[in-house]
Amino acid sequence: MLTGLRQCDRTGNRAFPILAGYIFGKNKGERKLAMTAPVTQAPVPAKLDMTAPVTQSAGPDGILVQFVLPKDINMDNAPLPLDARVRLREVPPKQVAVIRYSGFWSQANYARHLAELQAALRAANITWTGEPVLSRYNGPMTLWFMRRNEIWLNLD
Repeated sequence: MLTGLRQCDRTGNRAFPILAGYIFGKNKGERKLAMTAPVTQAPVPAKLDMTAPVTQSAGPDGILVQFVLPKDINMDNAPLPLDARVRLREVPPKQVAVIRYSGFWSQANYARHLAELQAALRAANITWTGEPVLSRYNGPMTLWFMRRNEIWLNLD
């Protein structure tokens, strides 16, 4: 994971090569790891349980960008990063509500789909907690209409 970046529109592009460096061998032992999807980003929250904003914006400590490591990698066997900006953490399983959409990332596209997901949850009397997570599944060379994006909300 990488934190501290503050411009939401460019965060993923700025963080990607740093995190990719880790999985492509810029780690202790120069071990190469498989690239997996998704790449996620979310505001670093001021506190753990806060109402999700309508738009994605940097939290007080910036934006958290994460790669999901392959299934066979865990905290015991993951190579240590050489870049101090890259940190490893284990994320416990959780239940999330998801909306999936295609296209380029933009604040307007993100806000529209987040509002749609939140409205559907409210209509079903389902509550969520924490910050929304933007998940991207495709590389930058993927045509816009073939891109898979998701927004995740943690369910109570």
